[in-house]
Amino acid sequence: MKKIFLGAGIAVVFLFTIGAIQQDGDSSSASSTTNSQSTTTAATSYKSNDNDKRVEDYNVYSVQLPKSLDFAGEAVPLHQPDIRERVDREFLVNTYWQSNGILLIKRAQKYFPIIEPILAENGVPDDFKYLAVIESGLQNVTSPAGAKGFWQIMRGTGKELGLEVNDNVDERYHLEMATKAACDYLKQSKEKFGSWTLAGAAYNAGNGGINKQLNAQDVSSYYDLLLGQETGRYVFRILAIKEILKNPKIFGFNVDPSHGYDTIPTKNVLVDYQVDDLSAFAKANNINYKILKIHNPWLREPKLNNKSGKEYLIQIPEEGYYN
Repeated sequence: MKKIFLGAGIAVVFLFTIGAIQQDGDSSSASSTTNSQSTTTAATSYKSNDNDKRVEDYNVYSVQLPKSLDFAGEAVPLHQPDIRERVDREFLVNTYWQSNGILLIKRAQKYFPIIEPILAENGVPDDFKYLAVIESGLQNVTSPAGAKGFWQIMRGTGKELGLEVNDNVDERYHLEMATKAACDYLKQSKEKFGSWTLAGAAYNAGNGGINKQLNAQDVSSYYDLLLGQETGRYVFRILAIKEILKNPKIFGFNVDPSHGYDTIPTKNVLVDYQVDDLSAFAKANNINYKILKIHNPWLREPKLNNKSGKEYLIQIPEEGYYN
């Protein structure tokens, strides 16, 4: 049940260089004088133009790390040199991926109000909402290995966790239901390892993978494990995203709340019958097929096969949001 992490930060750094053109010629004093004058003129021109102001505007700075960090209330041993360097890497990578950071801040405004109460109701620490951020960027994406949805759940894992997964209905794309399933998985991991940090790592590497490495290396903490790059960076990425999204201005992100994306209120329509044409169903509920799929991405086909009479709740946005 190995999980695949999507998305890695890309640091964008602007480097300004001044090229000097060296010209071969004879060694006469006239030539030397000319070259010397040209160099002096070029240097003077550079100092007197506006480039120094532009360079100042695009200066790039190292990140001041917090004095202490924790994940789900479990302290991060920042006093260990390797831990501090690994934390620093993720802060730099995610701080200087500016466009992605702004998008995450905007999406968090829309989706955290949905995710947070589900975590709380299921006894899972609030910090795990940031796990969903690094897994999918808060989007219904598909990994190369086939993990799907905000929580990047594999097909077999989804079924084991009670989700319906087939070509017609795939509840890995149902944010509320997938969040509940992720909570169940995380609580199983926490019970097994006794640590929320290890539970977070196990969400990426699987319970079996983490357990194998703990036994092989004879340690009990995530921070004492030597792991592959993906799982080795996993919790550190969560830590960096957590701090950036909690304190965006400290890391240079200035996003007016009015620029963020809003949570759209919906009502549930109970459907316990087969729907042959979801476009017609949408029209009957005063929306179109596109809007129906935006709010119900778990409906994977333009019809709902429901010969068994199972009860489904289809979300319909409140009136006025798309008019």
